[in-house]
Amino acid sequence: MIGKKIRNLLVDSEKTLVKPAEEVAVVGLKNRLNHALLILTTDKYALVPVLDDQSKMRGLISMPTIMQAIMNIEDVQFEKLGEIEVREVMDTNYPYVYEDFELEDVLRMLVNYAFITVVDKDNYFKGIITRSEILKGTNRIAHEFEKLYDVKDKTPEKERLYNKGRW
Repeated sequence: MIGKKIRNLLVDSEKTLVKPAEEVAVVGLKNRLNHALLILTTDKYALVPVLDDQSKMRGLISMPTIMQAIMNIEDVQFEKLGEIEVREVMDTNYPYVYEDFELEDVLRMLVNYAFITVVDKDNYFKGIITRSEILKGTNRIAHEFEKLYDVKDKTPEKERLYNKGRW
């Protein structure tokens, strides 16, 4: 469990932690790969959410996924960019949390993903939580914790952890 003081420094506020859906670049299921490519390259994203017509989360699309879809053993078939729909090649296995997420779950997931999608119980896309936002909080902790709090060693506990190789 994350301590209250650490949580307060890690997360400026729940509102700043989740980037709202209207501020996130997304593509639609029926968009062609050329549109997804434009979104990815123009905004310099590695990965973007894919939504259906009702703004429900359906998957993720990335540059490597697009490239795999238009390559064969001999060459890259750029003409396929305008033929293939995003829904045909998107990754449907994506990390997500519900709006009432636990911070511990988000931190565990962000070890392996650049962002986590936030959805409601009906799978409507609400936004994303980025690794960048958590790292900003980590930076705040590293620079501010000892300025704000008196910290003292719990010597027996410190020695026990050190002796177990966790220090």
